[in-house]
Amino acid sequence: MNIQKNKLIIVVTALVIGTALFSSCGESKKDKEDQDLTVQQENALDTPTVNLVTVNKGKLTSNITVPGELQAYQQTDLYAKVNSYVKTLLVDIGSQVHQGQLLATLEAPELNSQLEEAKSRIQQAKAVYFASKATFDRLYSTSKTPGTVSENDLEQAQAKKSSDSASVEAAKSSYQSFAANLAYLQIRAPFDGVITLRNVNLGAYVGPGGAASNQALFRLEDHNRLRLVISVPENFTGGLNNQDEVSFSIRELPGEKFTAKVVRLAGALDNTLRSERLEMDVYNTSKKLLPNMYADVNVPLAQKDSAFIVPKTAVVTSTEKVFVIRITNGKAEWVNVQKGLESGDNIEVYGKINAGDQIVKAATEEIRDGLTIKIGSGDQTESVKPEKADTSKTKK
Repeated sequence: MNIQKNKLIIVVTALVIGTALFSSCGESKKDKEDQDLTVQQENALDTPTVNLVTVNKGKLTSNITVPGELQAYQQTDLYAKVNSYVKTLLVDIGSQVHQGQLLATLEAPELNSQLEEAKSRIQQAKAVYFASKATFDRLYSTSKTPGTVSENDLEQAQAKKSSDSASVEAAKSSYQSFAANLAYLQIRAPFDGVITLRNVNLGAYVGPGGAASNQALFRLEDHNRLRLVISVPENFTGGLNNQDEVSFSIRELPGEKFTAKVVRLAGALDNTLRSERLEMDVYNTSKKLLPNMYADVNVPLAQKDSAFIVPKTAVVTSTEKVFVIRITNGKAEWVNVQKGLESGDNIEVYGKINAGDQIVKAATEEIRDGLTIKIGSGDQTESVKPEKADTSKTKK
């Protein structure tokens, strides 16, 4: 019995020891695997693997789309200069008129009276002048006999004649002034265009003293040629000139494209919008376009030979700086750059980089300056082709 009992104790002890040894080996193997994985992750953070791209010089053809507005090339409001009544109306809204065409006639009876009064003043001034002239002529003839007329009397007569002559000229000027006021009673078109507004009817009292003195009689607009007006943001104004041609579309005319040439640049930035005003002339031969229509205008941007072309993913924009990561002797180097035009997946950059430099293709702030870099396997270095591309960015 004692022998059997001892054998049982020995077997149980062996099983316990074996189980403990097996568990210890299993746990050690798992711990080792976990440690190896942790080391690999730490090494990956300390020495990240990246793909590189080679910097090249080139050109990007890009453009922006900005909102624009069509305006009449010429537009004016016509007012009555003198207080009067509307006598006749010869045009209405939508009337096509030509330069110098009579649009309306006004009536002011008091102007005729003032004109006749001015005419009589001329005759009166002339009569006084002729009398003083005759007096001077007689004194002058008599003065040829020595001692008959004093020199002072002759000078006084000459002065009176000159004064009366000036009075005649003043009366003529007054008459011309009243005659000019009569001309204001005829409202004529200053240029070819379309009447787009009429605020008066027959018999209405108009003029500076009228109740509706702040309202124009007519509004005349030139629709044969329109102005396309846009505002280009400040960072896109460099290089624009009056040789550029833009294309635009009108939402009310889907499927149709129009072109226009830049003819006027403001040459200064608007203080509020921080943009430059551009104007294009649009010849509206089809009469499809109307003033005050809104347009989507595609503006080409200038090409620059000094730009370096890199992928957009290679440029890091942080709160402090904009930079690319150049690889020098296996280490990361942050290089500050400035952004230029964008086209597709590429972008122009300017900074202390050179053609042929290798930069990280997918750069992030996690790749710290001075960090050791491991080049990825496979296609290690790519090259950006400086081909021309075309894209469109909308700013509204």
